Amino acid sequence: MKTNVRGSPAADGAFVLERFVPFRLSVLANRMTRGVAQVYMRRFHLSAPEWRTLAVLGRFGAMNANSVVERTAMDKVRVSRAVTRLLQLGHITRRTDPADRRRAILDLTPQGLAVYRQIVPRALAVEADMLSTLTAEERVQFDEAITKIESRVAAIQASAED
Repeated sequence: MKTNVRGSPAADGAFVLERFVPFRLSVLANRMTRGVAQVYMRRFHLSAPEWRTLAVLGRFGAMNANSVVERTAMDKVRVSRAVTRLLQLGHITRRTDPADRRRAILDLTPQGLAVYRQIVPRALAVEADMLSTLTAEERVQFDEAITKIESRVAAIQASAED
């Protein structure tokens, strides 16, 4: 196998970073996030983690911070910072969980729900524009492929935790 100047495999070898799917998906996700972020950053002054937290609460309802971590795959520190900022902005509330007084339940305020409802159609329009290069059939196939990969990754993670 040939190696390049840095000692990693050459393009005709086993590893080409720009073809490595996790790397490509990470870069694509970051670029897509920046595109959608234009919707909520300028007008609503929210960061990506703040929007994700708001979006999860808007979509699934009240939950604790650990559930936000699980649904977004963000680390606890990012979620904690997002929660602090959203509380300061008056977009969410935090109350003690009556079933477990050690946990707090997060929920949208009416103001937070209004922001969520304003952002969603704009975010969907940006997404539609990004996906407009695909045919309807390709969009279905893309969604199915993502769903299959998500399921496989979840299974791998579950078996690693056992």
